[in-house]
Amino acid sequence: MVPESPAFTLWSDAIDSASRSFDPRYTCDLDNSSPELRWGNPPKQTHSFALVLRDPDAPGGEYYHWIVYSIPVELTHLPAGIPAQEVLPNGVRQGLNSHGRLGYFGPCPPMDEPAHRYIFELHALSGPIPPLPKKPSPRELLAEIHRLSIGHAACEGSYQRSRRRIA
Repeated sequence: MVPESPAFTLWSDAIDSASRSFDPRYTCDLDNSSPELRWGNPPKQTHSFALVLRDPDAPGGEYYHWIVYSIPVELTHLPAGIPAQEVLPNGVRQGLNSHGRLGYFGPCPPMDEPAHRYIFELHALSGPIPPLPKKPSPRELLAEIHRLSIGHAACEGSYQRSRRRIA
């Protein structure tokens, strides 16, 4: 019998491990800067990684807050506060989010709506994402990420905005 491989995992300091709530400092209400993310035990055939932060509860349908790709297989984390640049010094690339901006756009559900879920998904990719048009749309990037994905790890937190809490 072959021993079971450890699970591909992803975790973030943005999500409280007890309450599963999203830390407000990484939202539109405070710093709106990207959180640190760490991962381990990717599939052995992994060539590179791609990260997606999505809100499946957005009023107009799924909303993509952050798409990062061409993450080298040697990396096991992304630091907090990644600037909104298309290409980072280490070759990591960022795509447009659903807001039409490059880089991270933190959770920002409509005021006084029920909490939204925010899901970080780290995809292990079998190969490089081919050259795409300059600043590809989220749909173009996601199509390539899903085509090349050989596994993924996820972590989820929820966030709700309230006039009472912010005022």
